Amino acid sequence: MIARRHSVLGRLLDSAVDDEIRARVARMGTPFNELGYDSWGGSRLATERMLALSRWFYRTYFRTETRGVELIPPGRVLLIGNHSSQLAYDGMVVAAAVALEGDPPRHVHAMVERFFAGQPFVNVFMARTGQQIGLPRHCERLLTRDEAAVLVFPEGARGGGKVFRDRYKIMGFGTGFMRIALRTRTPIVPFGFVGGEEMCPSFSEMKPLARLLGAPYLPLTPTLLPLPLPARCYLRFGPPMRFEGVGDEADEVIGPMVADVEHTVAALIADGLERREHIFF
Repeated sequence: MIARRHSVLGRLLDSAVDDEIRARVARMGTPFNELGYDSWGGSRLATERMLALSRWFYRTYFRTETRGVELIPPGRVLLIGNHSSQLAYDGMVVAAAVALEGDPPRHVHAMVERFFAGQPFVNVFMARTGQQIGLPRHCERLLTRDEAAVLVFPEGARGGGKVFRDRYKIMGFGTGFMRIALRTRTPIVPFGFVGGEEMCPSFSEMKPLARLLGAPYLPLTPTLLPLPLPARCYLRFGPPMRFEGVGDEADEVIGPMVADVEHTVAALIADGLERREHIFF
């Protein structure tokens, strides 16, 4: 039964893979082998299917307005921004923007919560579409060996699981991304994402049940389903930020650098909120 459902879904996604999607994935330059896989287990077929699905959400469902994607430099780069939307739709929109609006298009590799590594089907899906568990060694390898574009939400689960009353409030950036940026001499491109808090508004983290399931959080949303509300999305990328250091500095040294990025992201969020005229149309 499961295999049959996967087959039907696969055929539906294949029907959405057109010349634009194939050309975009080909221009990403991902080194797929003769079987269609890369060294991380990523699949060309899964990448094409995911981009086709993301395109529909990006252009039709969320009607995303993106600015500044041309500011993303070639080579290794960390994309750093605010976390929202509960169900990772924010990451999908950011990745779609870089793949569909970027010239050349790039495959964004997101760092995701360790919890998902143990979830059947989800862990395979992540690997096939190029997403990795958020371990420093994974991030550094993507940057230094693959010269990849890596997406990191430094708020972690605090940001993804925030409730609606805290919408667009940055819940505090960790320092790990900055230490990786310094160790690998990687530029940081900040971004502000608006729309995620309304597409999946959460009114409770349901912490007792989340702990029982071993999940970082368990959002209670109006739809009670994984499908988000059709909130319009506004995505703002800022100019690259570069910092000097080796990555093992004391927190007192790293802290102001992190705060600089956090303040920049907050300003980009504020710009998106100011430009937004309507939430759902």
